[in-house]
Amino acid sequence: MKMSDHMNVFTIRKKIVMVSKLMGAILVLSYVFSTRLTLNADVSLMIWLIFVAVLICMIDLWMARFISKPVSELNDAAGHMADLDFSQPCRVTGRDEFGQLSHSLNVMAGNLQKAFAELEQANRKLEQDVEQKKRLLAERKELVDNLSHEMKTPLGVIRAYAEGLQDETDEEKRQDYYEVIIAETERMGSLITTLLDLSALENGATELALERFDFVEFLETVAGRLLMDIPDADFEFQYELPSQPVYVHTDKARMEQVLNNLIVNAKRNVLPGGVIKLSLTQRDGMLDFSIYNQGHCIPEENLSKIWTKFYRDKQTKYSGSGLGLAIVAQILSMQHFAYGAVNRPDGVEFYFTIPIVK
Repeated sequence: MKMSDHMNVFTIRKKIVMVSKLMGAILVLSYVFSTRLTLNADVSLMIWLIFVAVLICMIDLWMARFISKPVSELNDAAGHMADLDFSQPCRVTGRDEFGQLSHSLNVMAGNLQKAFAELEQANRKLEQDVEQKKRLLAERKELVDNLSHEMKTPLGVIRAYAEGLQDETDEEKRQDYYEVIIAETERMGSLITTLLDLSALENGATELALERFDFVEFLETVAGRLLMDIPDADFEFQYELPSQPVYVHTDKARMEQVLNNLIVNAKRNVLPGGVIKLSLTQRDGMLDFSIYNQGHCIPEENLSKIWTKFYRDKQTKYSGSGLGLAIVAQILSMQHFAYGAVNRPDGVEFYFTIPIVK
């Protein structure tokens, strides 16, 4: 006990001592006073006993107010804290031990509440880290599985043609074999690069480099390179573009990937002599892009599946773009751009929407 506690007259012990001494003095004085009354001894004794009873009741009330009630409140508060309920702090006040104990309990409750909050936050972070680790492991396994699956065909072709080179004496055929091996090698390299790029986008390892540019001119450049002045083109190209510049704020290189994949997909699936139509229209501060190719429709139940990596439906005549549409979906989703594909009476239309900026 500190020296200041000895000097504090408001401690419970000193209050009880003071009250007991005061009560003893009152009892003695009241008894002396009652014996000096000019009344019958029995009457004097009765008066004194009544006074003693009243005094005891007053002491009882004092004890209830200053000792029993604080103890009960402290007990209730401690019970709530024991159940980890810190919403009801102890409200006992004063400069005695009860007040100090109440203050200590409230401080402890605050510290415990803070500690539990920090522990809960740490647990949530740990759970997120564990989930992220599980997700990364699953994605790594998926990447390895996809690579293994997709590499089987080109590796088999390369092996077959390499074995053929050993026995082939015709130089022209040997040159053809070389070209096939080189083409399959390039195909493997392109596939691996594309798959790693998609994996980086999905994992958040690649960030978008946003910039402001004219989307109309940008689309004309990309579409012109892929759809115009093609010597062996067996389709009719139509387009509808705004006559004025329309500016957007997005990743230019990634949007070029999106346009490349959608246009190449349309070229791959257009019927011989069919129509490919490119459209860009403005609507309520948004820019709507669409590309239509005349050809076989996609079964309605498969429209949502075509954006999945390596999705192929062997029962439909519509050939998927492998990783191309998956990359389109990932890039557009990262920027919260609406996108999709719909069947038209005699073909398929792919579309996405991008906000216009000043």
